[in-house]
Amino acid sequence: MARPDAQEKLDHGSPPSPAVEYDEDLPVVCPPHTTERKLVARIDLRVIPFLCIMYLLAFLDRVNIANANSFGLSEELGLASANSMKYNTALVIFFVPYILFEIPSNILMKKLKPNVWLSGCMFFFGLVTVCQGLVQNYAGLLATRFFLGLCETGMFPGCFYLIGMWYRRHEAQRRYSFFFSSTTLAGAFGGLLASAIGKMDGMRDYRGWRWIFILEGTLTCVVSLFFFFLLPNFPEEAKWLGEDEREYVKARLEVDQGRSAVERRITLRDVGNVLKDPKVIVGGFMYFGLIVPAYGYAYFSPAILKTYGYSPIQTQLHSVPPWACAFVFAMIIAWASDKFKHRLAFAVLPILVTIAGFGMLLSQPPSAENNKTLYAALFLVAMGCYSAMPIIVCWFVMNLGGHHRRAVGSAWQVGFGNTGGIIAVFAFLTKDAPRYVPGYSICIAFCCFSLICIVLYGALVSWENSKRERATPDLGLTAHEKTEMGDLSPDYRYLL
Repeated sequence: MARPDAQEKLDHGSPPSPAVEYDEDLPVVCPPHTTERKLVARIDLRVIPFLCIMYLLAFLDRVNIANANSFGLSEELGLASANSMKYNTALVIFFVPYILFEIPSNILMKKLKPNVWLSGCMFFFGLVTVCQGLVQNYAGLLATRFFLGLCETGMFPGCFYLIGMWYRRHEAQRRYSFFFSSTTLAGAFGGLLASAIGKMDGMRDYRGWRWIFILEGTLTCVVSLFFFFLLPNFPEEAKWLGEDEREYVKARLEVDQGRSAVERRITLRDVGNVLKDPKVIVGGFMYFGLIVPAYGYAYFSPAILKTYGYSPIQTQLHSVPPWACAFVFAMIIAWASDKFKHRLAFAVLPILVTIAGFGMLLSQPPSAENNKTLYAALFLVAMGCYSAMPIIVCWFVMNLGGHHRRAVGSAWQVGFGNTGGIIAVFAFLTKDAPRYVPGYSICIAFCCFSLICIVLYGALVSWENSKRERATPDLGLTAHEKTEMGDLSPDYRYLL
């Protein structure tokens, strides 16, 4: 366990957070030319904004196919018919490489450095998005969606892994939620942008949906060139911090999480050892359960809104407010979760909000009398889903100790969880419009499944903490052995 006096120096009087072994040789006094508050503020400004912009563009390039579809993509490429599943297949093929390469991507990011790997991936998924706007047939659309998934595979787990290596556990939720809320900002921004770009329909003989892909992909490529120089690396490699500041950042993280072992290579044996942990498996399932409603909303909310009688432009504009409210609600939940240093209850509450929203959508058909109520239900779905997901991922990732366990575990959770995207894209079929009863029912079922997994994960970490409290304090393990064990070290305490 961390020394209480050392933890108090780091927290400046705040209650000690769950921590691990403290090394007597590590400095715990902040460098004299700054304060901990100022140093964390510098980290915030250097780490979070760039990752948020990058993931905003990644999510935008991933889901803008829904906006493009409202402007005639399916009609021009011959995907539109009552029983056709071509559009859904184009959505699902994205997930094949996206799921398979999550863990290898995090291993490569650690080897190549985050600024190199993430900016490179960003440039190529922007380029593929541009190509998506130039396709002439269904086969071309499938090919570009596949390569888009391949190029985006490192974005989400890589960013969560990187953020987790900069912050202590009770500081992380607001940063994770702000980062994750890039998805809600992307949804809002995407709707506004699509409503404007859609007016370019016919310019240079290109339909409006093509311009959505071309312009948004070009923006991503241009930004990626700057991000090669702007994206942060791991704390141990941060050249924008002084040597004494790097040592202090490393020390405050070791007090909270143990040694990171950044210099250590990640091997296939590490992957196997991480995936043998039942808590890791459950962590993947609780995220998997929420991916289904989250992608169901992201990919099909424009189609749902269209059934309320809106024009393509009105559909895009009406998609903005639910995303904006989701951002605000997510930040409120994150602030409360960090303040109380608790995750479980703040993961459960938003899921209940999501279930209420889907229940409202399921209960009545679109009509002039019901449309306002159904539109309000979309707010609940977006607010609940996109508030619970960052809580779940932060809780799980920050409970993993060490670079090797966090890199593999975060990639596993996101990779396995995204298999839910395959279910989501086949849950909402054209033939089920306008009520989408199967889709809404499936989303409710998976929300309930996620709730069960969240409670199970909470029970597992609580039981593990209790077992370690009762165990013999000194088992004769060396500091190196405890570093190798990461969060499996007997001195480690999980956050509930």
